[in-house]
Amino acid sequence: MAIKKHLPNALTCLNLLCGCVALTFILGMTPAQIEGGGPSYIFSADTWRPLVLAAYLIGIAAIADFLDGLVARALHVSSPIGKDLDSLADMVSFGVVPGAILFKLLQQVLPMYGLPLGLAYLAFTISIFSALRLAKFNNDTRQSDSFIGLPTPACTLVVASLPLILTYDSFGVSALILNPWVLLGLTLLLSGLLVAEIPLFALKFKNLTWQDNSLRFVFLLLSVGLLVGLQSAAVPLIVLLYVLLSVVRPAAR
Repeated sequence: MAIKKHLPNALTCLNLLCGCVALTFILGMTPAQIEGGGPSYIFSADTWRPLVLAAYLIGIAAIADFLDGLVARALHVSSPIGKDLDSLADMVSFGVVPGAILFKLLQQVLPMYGLPLGLAYLAFTISIFSALRLAKFNNDTRQSDSFIGLPTPACTLVVASLPLILTYDSFGVSALILNPWVLLGLTLLLSGLLVAEIPLFALKFKNLTWQDNSLRFVFLLLSVGLLVGLQSAAVPLIVLLYVLLSVVRPAAR
């Protein structure tokens, strides 16, 4: 029984560990050697390797974050300490890490556009709004079976997908992603979505009937299709799909 009691918290600690290790890769990233200049720069695949490793770790963190709640409900061992621990771990893996990834991306590209490096610190806007999001979640009774605002893991998966897309770019979107105004705009958009009063469905299955879970099943099927077809480039589209389905089918939550 003692092992069952601590299993959800162990998964939460795995989430936290992955976030901490991801930060070591991100913050240890050195400025890239760039071929060319101006907006026509070319980065080698090695440039993004630390961020790619961090992205994989964040994927593991997201799985652990999903499982800790699932296991806690299944074993009936939820506790206030577990809830607080979950938020603290999420603040690292899904608050500090996405800000750090965007910071490093902006550090790479701002000089190529003749823009001041100080703009890179705006990346941590997403960390601040993640903290606000987590604080709201812990004190909002409306979010027991659904979400109000974009969950921090979903936000972070969008950011973490960027270095993967840059490394395995089969669709020629690197130039778009590496535009500093696009990165700054994405930062502000995601920050706003984190605290927006938008009801979003949760992937919590009380049963497996189509009637009660049609929206979730449709979302999962479309997500798998996007992942098969677009691989890492599908992640931002999946999160966009998640928001759109929530807005279009609010009654299905």
